[in-house]
Amino acid sequence: MKMQEKFIKFITDNRLAENGDEILLGVSGGVDSMVMAHLFITSGFNTGIAHCNFRLRGADSDADEDLVREFASAYNVPFHFSRFDTEDYAIEKGITIQMAARDLRYSWFEKTMEEYGYNLLALAHNKSDRTETILLNLTRGTGITGMAAMKPRSDYRIRPVIFASRDEILEYARQYGVPWREDKSNQSLKYTRNKIRHKIVPLLREINPSFDDTMWENAGRFSEYEQIISQYMAGVREKSVKQINNDIHIDIRALVSFSPLKSILFEIFTPFGISPSGLDEVGALLSSESGKKIITRTHIIYRDRKELIITPGSPAEFPAKVINKPEDLNKTGLTVKAEIREISHPFKPPASRLHITLDAELVKFPVIIRRWKHGDRFIPLGMNNFRKLSDYFTDRKFSVPQKEKALIMESDGNIIAILGERIDNRYRVTSETRKILEIILKEPFLISGS
Repeated sequence: MKMQEKFIKFITDNRLAENGDEILLGVSGGVDSMVMAHLFITSGFNTGIAHCNFRLRGADSDADEDLVREFASAYNVPFHFSRFDTEDYAIEKGITIQMAARDLRYSWFEKTMEEYGYNLLALAHNKSDRTETILLNLTRGTGITGMAAMKPRSDYRIRPVIFASRDEILEYARQYGVPWREDKSNQSLKYTRNKIRHKIVPLLREINPSFDDTMWENAGRFSEYEQIISQYMAGVREKSVKQINNDIHIDIRALVSFSPLKSILFEIFTPFGISPSGLDEVGALLSSESGKKIITRTHIIYRDRKELIITPGSPAEFPAKVINKPEDLNKTGLTVKAEIREISHPFKPPASRLHITLDAELVKFPVIIRRWKHGDRFIPLGMNNFRKLSDYFTDRKFSVPQKEKALIMESDGNIIAILGERIDNRYRVTSETRKILEIILKEPFLISGS
């Protein structure tokens, strides 16, 4: 069977594309993507070509761009391109050049698809790429998901030449005169993938001459195993995991009733920055006291009573802000609006806890916005006696992360309000109030959900 026949059959069998689809082709100028583009165009699909110039290889990067542009022009195919300051982006984000290029590429692809009406993105990964990726993921401990990597289709991303080996693609390029350029960095052994490609895979092919076919079959089975695990984990999550706003709450008793527990912890927690070696730490958190936490690069995992709570971000320091006059509240980044205005009676304070109204004559500037601390106390709205904030939070069943995020506003040594939660009764609006300090907070400062 000819390559083009295999190509069309693979697309049909795997339902990668059909008549009416608008397909954006990611084309670097290398042999894989140039052959993929040639196959799509000569097969009659509706396509456009997208090229990223990462400016990492000087004149070679520009030559790649020129080649792809000329190819698109020769076949009268829409050509989209973008040039990136990849090294600057990597430094700014604190990530590797490879990660930066990936982020920039896919972000731009998605914008281009939306702008020009493409519904599919074609990527030119081949069978050899899939083998290398599986081996690379094996060294990284990515679990069954990594073993099932590079599926023919992942949502709107399709890989229509993943059935073909690198040798088959090279042969097609030579046979049909498809132009392409070699990225010299593909030969450099400073990259882990290239070490696998040039050192590890050849040895495995010596052991098993059909190694690539074997890995292809393994990947298919791994994909099926992944579906089995996914179905099982759906049941685990249904009984033990719930999302409240941006936080994930995990019922510990329900979670530990499932087995094998360590593998379940892997499936639940690795997306939140826990490495395989950190699973024992998560296991210890299951039996620790309330208040203990694990901090990852992207999330914080708290033990809170009978739950684990996963919350985005890291414990951010919040330096106290001194607000000298009312209008300066609008410079804090915490408010939608803050102003002093006159009112008439009867006046009904808004129900939203994001909308604070205080008797302006009682609020003495400067005021301070800060994190709460142990020993802080106030008189909650509607009450007559002081309550320690720690006791108030306990009574209100605040979680550990909610406590950590709580901000208070202080005036002349007195707490005016817990922002997004409750004001002090002494500063409430009464029938005697003529002017109010009105503060509308941004959504993130609503700290209680009840």
